[in-house]
Amino acid sequence: MTFGEHLEELRSCLFKSVLGLAIGFMIGLFIGGYVVDFIQSPLTSALEKYYEKQGVDRAEKKLEEIRAAGQALPADPDQISDFVTKNHLIPDEVFLDPRAVLQQLKEAYPGKFDKVAIPAPENIEELQKSDLIRTFLWRPTADDSRVRAKSLGVQESFMIYIKASLLVGALLASPYIFYQIWSFVAAGLYPNEKKYVHVFLPFSVILFLAGAATAFFFVFAPVLNFLFAFNRSLGIDIDPRISEWLGFVLILPLGFGVSFQLPLVMLFLERIGIFTASDYLSKFRVAILVIFVLSMVLTPGGDPYSMLLMAIPLTLLYFGGVLLCKLMPRVASPYDN
Repeated sequence: MTFGEHLEELRSCLFKSVLGLAIGFMIGLFIGGYVVDFIQSPLTSALEKYYEKQGVDRAEKKLEEIRAAGQALPADPDQISDFVTKNHLIPDEVFLDPRAVLQQLKEAYPGKFDKVAIPAPENIEELQKSDLIRTFLWRPTADDSRVRAKSLGVQESFMIYIKASLLVGALLASPYIFYQIWSFVAAGLYPNEKKYVHVFLPFSVILFLAGAATAFFFVFAPVLNFLFAFNRSLGIDIDPRISEWLGFVLILPLGFGVSFQLPLVMLFLERIGIFTASDYLSKFRVAILVIFVLSMVLTPGGDPYSMLLMAIPLTLLYFGGVLLCKLMPRVASPYDN
């Protein structure tokens, strides 16, 4: 094919890919709301753990101060962590005026508390902290507004819905899009090499979906916990925006999905005679360096944890690609000179 014919083939493949993406996007519009709830689950879970841990740390610190002062403890400091983790509650320290409590009890249960004398109220300016009852109120973690992502613009929720639908469309259309990509590649191959496209296509889709699933189910949680730990150590509360989180959700799985194509690309290049298994092994140090650099670029968090979680699997996939080249050696092409 001439250069102009290659450009025409590229234009055709791109148009068909965009058309497939548009159809997937239309389907995604029907389930976009469910997708928004689903993609928030790792963030919500990490925020719940963050604020539960923060509440436990503050409560234990307060209880130690109370114990050091020789006062009665409103809760057992040795059991508060297990209690919070088991019941998913956030403790809040509060101070109650005993006179106000007695007054409310007398009004609610006059037959039981009508004989209880209420001390004369003191001037609020003379009221001391030691005159109040110190206790903890327990709030369900799921009801805390801090564990939900925020929208700071009236149009932001609509755009999130559109982006979530686009994400669904990309996943649904990924087999067809990969088919168009490999079809464009096949246009420049010898007839005996074109069969590799049909063999590699299903594996390409599987690797892409496996990479995206790895990012969502195995990378998000440890990366969020790692990043939140810095906020907790610095005493900075987290107030994430849904648009920023969705950007993270979009980029990281796509980066993992594309990068997981590595062993397949290596095998393909070996099959068409560009590289050999020996070439891959002799340059493995350079390849690992490139993998770490690309991992740093493809992970949007900018933290070393997410970079390592991508670089380590890619390094293993690189050597897996070498093994594939060894197990499935290239057959000499009749078109080779």
